[in-house]
Amino acid sequence: MTDNKRPAVIGVVTASDRASAGVYKDESGPAIEAYLTSVLTTPFRIERRVIPDGFESVRDTLIDLADAVGCDLVVTTGGTGPSPRDLTPEATLAACPRELPGFGELMRQVSLAQTPTAILSRQLAAHRGKCLVINLPGKPAAIELCLNAVMPAVPYCLDLIGAAYIETDPARVKAFRPKK
Repeated sequence: MTDNKRPAVIGVVTASDRASAGVYKDESGPAIEAYLTSVLTTPFRIERRVIPDGFESVRDTLIDLADAVGCDLVVTTGGTGPSPRDLTPEATLAACPRELPGFGELMRQVSLAQTPTAILSRQLAAHRGKCLVINLPGKPAAIELCLNAVMPAVPYCLDLIGAAYIETDPARVKAFRPKK
């Protein structure tokens, strides 16, 4: 049962060796925050992390955000490509054993309409208890595209897993919940 008595806690995680080392400014995490701020109408707070690429760093961060911080939703950016350090999907599945394959399928489908290299991206979504985790690509331009595609299903998914209740601005994204 969903918890509509408290604001949602949303983790935003950037997985990037260079951004975590300060070599360049993280633009993808702030793009996720800006998107959520423009789309969500219910109260929420953001927990930000900028971490190195790699299996352990991503897995451990997701477990911490779900279990210790109590995040209802975690949106990651980065680490979904085919390079050796891109291990966000593997780490996500290690932390969140229940995959929801439709999220990744839809994100790749809409991305392929924009760029042929989207076939290389390994976005996915899974959940750990009451926390939904969505992996997005690392490119800021892909963030709004992918979130617009999956966000209509996110509020109802959170309801089903017992997370905090969220609403979207229907002028931006029309969330779907079945009629009772």
